[in-house]
Amino acid sequence: MNGSRIAAVGHYQPARVLTNEDLAGMVDTSDEWITSRVGIRTRHIAGPDEPVDELAGHAAAKALAAAGLTPGDIDLVLVATSTAIDRSPNMAARVAARLGIPSPAAMDVNVVCAGFTHALATADHAVRAGAATRALVIGADKMSDVTDWTDRTTCVLVGDGAGAAVVEASEDAGIGPVLWGSVPEMGHAVRIEGQPARFAQEGQSVYRWATTQLPAIARRACERAGLGPEDLAGVVLHQANLRIIEPLAEKLGAVNAVVARDVSESGNTSAASIPLALSKLVEQGRISGGDPVLLFGFGGNLSYAGQVIRCP
Repeated sequence: MNGSRIAAVGHYQPARVLTNEDLAGMVDTSDEWITSRVGIRTRHIAGPDEPVDELAGHAAAKALAAAGLTPGDIDLVLVATSTAIDRSPNMAARVAARLGIPSPAAMDVNVVCAGFTHALATADHAVRAGAATRALVIGADKMSDVTDWTDRTTCVLVGDGAGAAVVEASEDAGIGPVLWGSVPEMGHAVRIEGQPARFAQEGQSVYRWATTQLPAIARRACERAGLGPEDLAGVVLHQANLRIIEPLAEKLGAVNAVVARDVSESGNTSAASIPLALSKLVEQGRISGGDPVLLFGFGGNLSYAGQVIRCP
């Protein structure tokens, strides 16, 4: 085997939906203010009895079922998250225990909003190197746990959820080479810090960086896969807000691609946003098996990671 591929995907969102009208009763905001600035209309919010590993476990179980596999077929579990409360056991170990996966390598990856694409690249490398046979790669975050619900600039953005992918060996490269990096001197622009931990960001700095610097980086990710943006059938960017997604996609030049806009109904779910949006596109039949799709995560730490995958 010379490569790896995504065999199946799955996603999960909590049942509770928080609308813009609901938020208008909590802070000084309105549906018009939120939709005009970030394009979000609803978001899903987990309850106090729904921890991150439960969200992750539901999404992973769906991906396993879609792949026709059992927990015993998995020997590597990677969970991308930045909202784990405890240091140990990590989320990957907790998900493995929930699903009954025997003796996997189990690691968490904290690159905030770019976490899933970092974890996917790590799984791809591990499978191609022969260190793993099949991997579960999960992005899961419970942003409601780290949100100041009195701050109208951040509480309108966030949602909770999880998405997962099964990665396995393939004769062809179904997961293209990753392009990743960061701007560590600007890491303060997106933060989850303090006691209790709270999400904060410098919105204008993030917007300028995302819309001016990232299009060229995303094009380079396509080049590494031997494709031009016009060859893409789908583009799944981190679902930060529509005012970032739409100009970034336009500057990328993916004129024939379906562009994921799940942020409108899910909000910013951090590491969950890319696998969640990808799974929905697959479920809705908007992209088909074998289609080239760019996944591109960016945000916290001002980190980024992108790769072209073939749709499962």
